[in-house]
Amino acid sequence: MKALLVRIGIDQTYGGWNSPVDSARHLFYVPIPEERDAHFHVGLERRYDEVLPALEAFCRVRNRNLYEDLRFPPELRERPMHLDPDFEYLTYGDVGSRRGAGMVNIREGDLLVFYAALRPVYFCEHKLIYALVGMYVVHEVMPVASVSYNRWHENAHVRAQNRGETDIVVWAKPDLSGRFDRCIPIGEWRNGAYRVRHEILDAWGGLSVKDGFIQRSAVPPTFNNPTRFLDWLQKQNIEFIHKNN
Repeated sequence: MKALLVRIGIDQTYGGWNSPVDSARHLFYVPIPEERDAHFHVGLERRYDEVLPALEAFCRVRNRNLYEDLRFPPELRERPMHLDPDFEYLTYGDVGSRRGAGMVNIREGDLLVFYAALRPVYFCEHKLIYALVGMYVVHEVMPVASVSYNRWHENAHVRAQNRGETDIVVWAKPDLSGRFDRCIPIGEWRNGAYRVRHEILDAWGGLSVKDGFIQRSAVPPTFNNPTRFLDWLQKQNIEFIHKNN
């Protein structure tokens, strides 16, 4: 079994913002923006306007204002979003020649474990909370050129007209995959960067990156012992959700 730790969601590098999380570890999943030169097949563009009503409601329940307290960038309302992964369809796409190179050779039964850099809606000792937010057990991996027309709506990498030649799409097994019902914090600020906490690294059996570095990486790290990770995850008592929010 192969398992990759994949960073997802809007952040300061891609979008200039971070998805919010509350003290009960409930989060709101906001994807990164699309490239400004992106073009889409008719009717398949996804925009931030479609998530804003639910995001504003998430903030109101927690007595926070999306713009004044959480400083959501208004300019994102004018841009399409790169909804990937799409937990409704249990898909994830990537660029097989670069960041997603390690995914080209993944097979049925391998794991994609998703994490994000989240910003607390209330004061926290850390500016960001790095946390696991979902997991896929792979069902199939397909080049974008092989995805049939009737499935183009299922992932951002096939909704777009300007696809990369090496782009791939992963579909997950529904009964073993999805967004988590709550996030699982894993990170801390250590040695000048955000890293996986030592006790969690030990429980997982380690990662392929030095000292659990997860702040940013060109290639997703791999789990040294995927079976130990799954044993650890089972103890977290999470539930899978097949919705983006």
